[in-house]
Amino acid sequence: MTDYLYLMFTLQQEDSQTKARAGVLKTAHGEIETPIFMPVGTAGSVKAMHQSELKEVANAPIILGNTYHLYLRPGLSIIEQAGGLHKFIGWDKAILTDSGGYQVYSLSGIRKINEEGVKFKSHIDGSAHFFTPEYAIDIQRVIGADIIMAFDECTPYPCEYSYAKNSMHLTHRWLKRCVDHMQSTQPKYGYDQYLFPIVQGSVFKDLRLQSAEYIASMGAVGNAIGGLSVGEPAEEMYAMTEVVCSVLPKDKPRYLMGVGTPENLLENIALGIDMFDCVMPSRNARNGMLFTTQGVINIKNKKWENDFTCIDPGLDIFIHNYYSKAYLRHLIQNNEILGAQIATIQNISFYIWLMKEARKQILQGTFGEWKSKMVKQTMQRL
Repeated sequence: MTDYLYLMFTLQQEDSQTKARAGVLKTAHGEIETPIFMPVGTAGSVKAMHQSELKEVANAPIILGNTYHLYLRPGLSIIEQAGGLHKFIGWDKAILTDSGGYQVYSLSGIRKINEEGVKFKSHIDGSAHFFTPEYAIDIQRVIGADIIMAFDECTPYPCEYSYAKNSMHLTHRWLKRCVDHMQSTQPKYGYDQYLFPIVQGSVFKDLRLQSAEYIASMGAVGNAIGGLSVGEPAEEMYAMTEVVCSVLPKDKPRYLMGVGTPENLLENIALGIDMFDCVMPSRNARNGMLFTTQGVINIKNKKWENDFTCIDPGLDIFIHNYYSKAYLRHLIQNNEILGAQIATIQNISFYIWLMKEARKQILQGTFGEWKSKMVKQTMQRL
């Protein structure tokens, strides 16, 4: 572990043609070069990848854990006895945890929201639970993530303006309670944790502006944008991201939650986003969809049955020395666990490679032209 005690963000370069940025985020568990994609480790595991593969193959400096799922299983007692999530899962790099707000949003049929918090039933056994902003902070203190998220309500799409407005104000009131509780409590494992507030407001420009201004006024070390990538058209996502980035401070990292495709990542980097997470690369991998430097491959298609070339000639990782498209297709067709592992290594490695390439282009001053080419190249169907 490095000896950084404080979350520090250094903005190194801004692209002259777009609003893309390259920076470095320092945490108690190492440095994170931005832009960055954070693999999603919902229950303390990025599905189908060993921690050693995340570190040594994909070169992931940070992963995401899910407060709701970790709270239910293995539970706070086990995590605390282990000395926090880092020690429990054998991961010495950074961790970010969401607050559980999105999962509560997804449980619309079995939860009730009021001013105090959210009552919900476990999807595992139907048991009743109650999350308040304060308890969401307490849970994340026990988990021990380097970056923790404020408790918020994620609005559905579409939703009425009045609903989005009321929800935004509720999120702001909850944020104040999160901040107060953070200030009155201490981290458990000898290193600091930092709270990112979340901008809401659905796809309404005036609400997004108002929320971004409120979030910026909190003076947090980093800020997040939530409530996007929930079914709205990509153009709406980009429009809201642009509005919010025009308000959020330049000297703080900006995290767009739950996004997305390679195209989404590149377009949002161009708008000023620094951090991303999404289940898409790992989930799609298990269904046989590969993201590569050349384009998108459905490995189940018969055209790959006797293709003995490597999976992605543009990505230099160890699996390409051993496994062909034909073999991976065979594994996926037979539901072999190894197939899911190989495909996940490919997709996660590609996403992180894409961020590193974007960063390199920003530093070189060539991001705009490169981005236009890569959006077309990485999203074409092979």
